[in-house]
Amino acid sequence: MAEKQNGGEAIEALTRISQAITSKLYLDDILKLIVTVTAEALGSKICSLMLINENRELVIKASQSISDEYLKKTPLKIGEGFAGMVVKEKKPMISFDISKDKHFKYKEIAKKEGLKSLLCVPLMVKDRVIGAIDVYTAVSHKFKKREIDILTMVANQAAVVIENTELIVKTKVIQEELEIRKLVERAKGILMRREKLDEATSFRIIQKQAMDKRKTMKEIAEAIILMDDIQK
Repeated sequence: MAEKQNGGEAIEALTRISQAITSKLYLDDILKLIVTVTAEALGSKICSLMLINENRELVIKASQSISDEYLKKTPLKIGEGFAGMVVKEKKPMISFDISKDKHFKYKEIAKKEGLKSLLCVPLMVKDRVIGAIDVYTAVSHKFKKREIDILTMVANQAAVVIENTELIVKTKVIQEELEIRKLVERAKGILMRREKLDEATSFRIIQKQAMDKRKTMKEIAEAIILMDDIQK
């Protein structure tokens, strides 16, 4: 693999990834940047990043490959295929010749793409594995410890990005749910006061209006609050 002897490309790649972590880019853009600079730094033909979905399957989330066939590979179960084994074992794995590797599943695609050797490492958040990142070469290659270390550092940084983004999303969802709950509570109070209804009946009215008008409960609650403000 093509590396600068002084490690300049690897250092630059890790620096760019570190900067991306604190940027305002969307997660998809950050992951795309990670695989692109990693492929450049390690001189790999293809680099791809996979995450475990809700079905406990590994799916490609980012790759600098432009091949539709490669990008649309069927998901892997945990323990299935090369990346599935990496996720299951929670440790890096190397294949000098994927065409002869019993764990590698996509031999036909690899042949068409001209892929020879493979290095894959898990994405870890503390002791929890969330996916994997891999690099392929176009010629047979014996991966050095330094290359494994670089990809492991990339994987660690990618895991931080993903974990932070998930926490931000969860926080926003919780905040939105609390905001909706406050609006519904306020709207219920208005109905209880104006229509002399109990709490349960007021809630059912808001719920029914949302269903009948195909609106969210937030929208119905906001309409009730707005009407009350106008009538004051």
